[in-house]
Amino acid sequence: MTFSVNTNAAALSALQNLNKTATGLERVQTEINTGYKVASSKDNAAVFAIAQSLRADVAGFRAATGSIDRALSTIDVAIAAGEAVSDLLIEMKEKAVAAKDSGLDTASRSSLNNDFTQLRSQISSIVDNAEFNGTNAVAAGGDDIVAITNDTGSSTFTIQAQNLSLSGTVVTLTSSQSIGSATAAGSVVTAIESSIANVNDSLSSLGAGARRLELQKEFVNKLKDTVEVGIGNLVDADMAKASANLQSLQVKQQLGLQALSIANQAPQAVTSLFQ
Repeated sequence: MTFSVNTNAAALSALQNLNKTATGLERVQTEINTGYKVASSKDNAAVFAIAQSLRADVAGFRAATGSIDRALSTIDVAIAAGEAVSDLLIEMKEKAVAAKDSGLDTASRSSLNNDFTQLRSQISSIVDNAEFNGTNAVAAGGDDIVAITNDTGSSTFTIQAQNLSLSGTVVTLTSSQSIGSATAAGSVVTAIESSIANVNDSLSSLGAGARRLELQKEFVNKLKDTVEVGIGNLVDADMAKASANLQSLQVKQQLGLQALSIANQAPQAVTSLFQ
């Protein structure tokens, strides 16, 4: 054993060990504070890079979910409008069939025709106002409903617009038709029956599209949840383990301080050699 007042090897060794303990304690405290075992690229560059890439995927899935939600809201409005048009056509058919009775008096026929005209105008009002977020899928020249279905936006799903306006390919009833006579009423009944069948087909198409969007949204959400779990497995801290490590390191730090204190007292033994 060498006695030196210039170099205290024991103290230097104790200090190195104490510094290692302090570094470990700082790391564990960071895990506890942030909840991450890999909070930055300094902790683990490779794992952090992978986690960031996966987080980008999750952000893309969130955007896709938002796009699908907007599409679903748009198609819900379109379906509501289609169902309202279908109900109006059924009510108009009742008026038109009643107007086919050649024995009606003028006042009754006029009353039926007035009701019919109001119902016909209501179809136009419903179709023109069936808009969500700037998209109307049931008006003449309406917009197709498009939704992003993956995390990169490279895949989309399109639901074709349905023209439910008067004088269109679906509602063949024109804006000028009336039931002012038994003959006119007969022509209207034919047009209404055709229109009802066409509207039902359009509703079927919109409903099938809505169902597919709902299934895609469910799938995208499952993918997003799976990726988020994967990110957690990579970067999340085990809090139970962190708690145990914290207590262990705190004890080591206390013992390290005591060891350093003892090592610092060693040079004082030199003075006893000169007594």
